[in-house]
Amino acid sequence: MLEISRPIIVEGKYDKIKLSRIVRANIITTDGFGIFSKDQKAALIRRLAEENGVIVLTDSDGAGLVIRNYLKNLLPSDKIIHLYTPKIKGKEKRKDKPSKEGLLGVEGMELAWLEKALAPFADGGAKPRMHLTKADFYALGLSGVPNSENRRKRLAALLNLPDNLSANAFLEAICLLVAEDEFQRAVEQLSREENIV
Repeated sequence: MLEISRPIIVEGKYDKIKLSRIVRANIITTDGFGIFSKDQKAALIRRLAEENGVIVLTDSDGAGLVIRNYLKNLLPSDKIIHLYTPKIKGKEKRKDKPSKEGLLGVEGMELAWLEKALAPFADGGAKPRMHLTKADFYALGLSGVPNSENRRKRLAALLNLPDNLSANAFLEAICLLVAEDEFQRAVEQLSREENIV
């Protein structure tokens, strides 16, 4: 069981139940879009973020992105850590049909994936594994150059990360979730694919 002192923000109660199987942490639900109309919950999240910040783990679909953007506007950037679920097609077991975008959410993620994503934030755990800068992204053709958005989308697929992230959010996700050797292999694979075309 991972001990995490930072609060973790998820969308709903089933996400909270899933995370509770692997972490001891203060897990706060946004109740989906309900957070937009709950001033008390927004105030609670601001208060919780004051000391060490919060971890945001919402689904990688459009709804998760809207909630994530709301939290970005609610909290200072140095008080929020974004973790992203991979875009995996499927349906949660308890649901009759897939979500609107047909993607698994936090509740549908494997426990092993969730543990790996959250381990760097466990008390006494390892620190984030990658150190990339915006300059590195530019040098790799992932931002600020023609076709950089398309390269990011293809690299996101190779790294099993959402492809709808801005360049800055993608950079942050890589630094938090991807090991250096995994990143290097994906960049090499992307270069090989481009040379074939």
